[in-house]
Amino acid sequence: MTQVTFKHNPVTLVGTERKVGDKAPNFTVVNRDLEEVTLHDYDGKVRLISVVPSIDTSVCSTQTRKFNEEASNLDNTVVLTISVDLPFAQKKWCAAEGLPNAITLSDHRDLSFGEAYGVIMKELRLLARSVFVINAAGEIVYKEVVPEGSDHPNYEAAIEAAKKA
Repeated sequence: MTQVTFKHNPVTLVGTERKVGDKAPNFTVVNRDLEEVTLHDYDGKVRLISVVPSIDTSVCSTQTRKFNEEASNLDNTVVLTISVDLPFAQKKWCAAEGLPNAITLSDHRDLSFGEAYGVIMKELRLLARSVFVINAAGEIVYKEVVPEGSDHPNYEAAIEAAKKA
């Protein structure tokens, strides 16, 4: 299992660890309108899944903005930002940041995404900062679990993986 820290304190990741080449498992999360959304709702598209501990922090905010500005313009690609923030907080953040079209999804209800992808930080009940790129055929083609939760992901590598997918 991947070892990570959050604010330099070790945390335990729980759930099923996924690897590049795995078939991307489905999950159920909630959108800003409190509607259930699944991975399969985006079948046939390249999906860049940007996972953040809490959207209303500086690194998470930067990560969400950067992926939405750079990757959402790619052909047949959708950027999904997932956190355990309540949908109301995600909606407020999108409005305040001028990103009304950003897709923010909440895993707060049952940690379906976190469990399926092995990124739940057990001690904090937050998701570990990570990025997954899933091609149109539903295969994980890129994965990064950031070793220190307060660090940025490798934006360039993730975007390049989405371009190639």
